[in-house]
Amino acid sequence: MQVDDTDRRLLRYLQSDPALPTAELAERAGLTQATCWRRLERLRAEGVLRATRAVINWRALGYAVEVSLRFTLDKTDPRAFDTFLAAAREVPEVTEIQTFLGRVDVRLNILARDMADYQRIYRDRVLKLPHIAEIEALMLVADIKMEESLPI
Repeated sequence: MQVDDTDRRLLRYLQSDPALPTAELAERAGLTQATCWRRLERLRAEGVLRATRAVINWRALGYAVEVSLRFTLDKTDPRAFDTFLAAAREVPEVTEIQTFLGRVDVRLNILARDMADYQRIYRDRVLKLPHIAEIEALMLVADIKMEESLPI
């Protein structure tokens, strides 16, 4: 897909304020509303613009503990990855699942209200996931940079 300077300008404005109404976005980008809307639809159809979403401050809602669990799987079963991923998707406290090449096979991000809640999740849900060979836990201390936008 060809992305021109106008598309980049639209994407920059959306990165800074995803809730920007189309009319205001069009005005800032120097476009008519119709042209702006067509360009946004094309960017969505081409898969460049995937979604507009809410970013929730989980700590404000009482989720004080965030843990990143890194798993190495026992790959003696050829379906180990698929079985593990299917089971991990069923754990409600898992907010993110990533797979990797290297020593770590899978990373799960887990949110919990407090350490007692995390221990319950770990004991009752995480340890029951199939094909685990090794687990490494990293507890989040602070978010230094959480930027999903890039210079366009």
